[in-house]
Amino acid sequence: MRVLLRAVFQASFKYNRHIWKRSFHSDSTDDFGLLCQNEAFLKQATSVTMSSDKVDPTNIVGSWSTSVSKSGEYVRKQSTFREHVTADGSSGFKAEKGRYHLYVSYACPWAHRTLISRKLKGLEDVISFTVVDWLLGDGGWNFTDKKPGCTLDPIHGAKFLREIYLKANPDYSGNITVPVLYDKTKGTIVNNESSEIIRMFNTAFNEFCATEEQKKLHLYPEELRDKIDEVNDWVYPNINNGVYRAGFARSQEAYDKAVKDVFEHLDKLEGILEKSRYLTGNCLTEADVRLFTTLIRFDPVYVGHFKCNKKRIVDYPNIWAYVREIYQTSGVAETVNQEHIQKHYQQSHVQINPFAIVAIGPKINYDEPHGREKVGCGKAQKRKPSTDTSEQ
Repeated sequence: MRVLLRAVFQASFKYNRHIWKRSFHSDSTDDFGLLCQNEAFLKQATSVTMSSDKVDPTNIVGSWSTSVSKSGEYVRKQSTFREHVTADGSSGFKAEKGRYHLYVSYACPWAHRTLISRKLKGLEDVISFTVVDWLLGDGGWNFTDKKPGCTLDPIHGAKFLREIYLKANPDYSGNITVPVLYDKTKGTIVNNESSEIIRMFNTAFNEFCATEEQKKLHLYPEELRDKIDEVNDWVYPNINNGVYRAGFARSQEAYDKAVKDVFEHLDKLEGILEKSRYLTGNCLTEADVRLFTTLIRFDPVYVGHFKCNKKRIVDYPNIWAYVREIYQTSGVAETVNQEHIQKHYQQSHVQINPFAIVAIGPKINYDEPHGREKVGCGKAQKRKPSTDTSEQ
């Protein structure tokens, strides 16, 4: 009987696993992506017995469907790997040229933050990176060189990102997400929380910045930290994650609440940017980087795919000019890949777009003159040199 039950379960599992896998979505605080079936669950699934224990696909750790509350609201969970790189190595992870590697998706707004910070700080020759396939299908994030902009894993020759997680922790059973900051020396994941990774890039690697100007660039200056933290506290839940709350809502009430939050705070943002060149004054900070990665995806994806269609970013004069200014900042445009962005969302989220049809537009010119020099005090303030060599 046990053999028969196991055979029946395995047949059912094989038939339905593609549905379960395609329904997974990361819910870590600042990461995103679908959770692939990990080895721990596969072992559990194929060792079913006659006991009262039952394997319920809706209770698999990391299933995006388990991140939806009873009221139909999408709720993210926390990231897992939270070590830090420091300039002096006191954390156990010393900042060194060539030691660390980023695993990212061009589609992911959380991973995009790390790519922008890496560019702004001139760390291209210090921290290498790998770009996963834009399509998130069976098995989760995978590596390929058959698609434009995607790359193979140069460290382990892994086929799936889950292999990197399991090398770091063989017992890992959480979400498989990007970005991932990997230590090639110790052979482990340092951190998969984007908000912490960008702070490491901001100061810990200053010794290795390409230019003196990039070394002095401080995206989290002490005199602005209170303002930056205050902005992050309302931008993240209402705009960064707000679009996901609207897009993954499973009830009208949850959607109505989420989309209301999105546009109330976009209206608030429009008012701020009417008087201020950037979110906290005349200097670009991490608050702007964190917001930009959502805004650059808004019209191409979130308006239609996530039903955030009350207004577009191009309908907000100040926000639209602000987006263009950041896009035109040296190095930033190189980190934006609209093909990956649009194909990822529209081909991977089959619970939203069952036929995976990718829309033809919109056609947006981010290179139009922005005119933001006239806002606020005009010329951007000169930054104080960074003296902080540890992560914040």
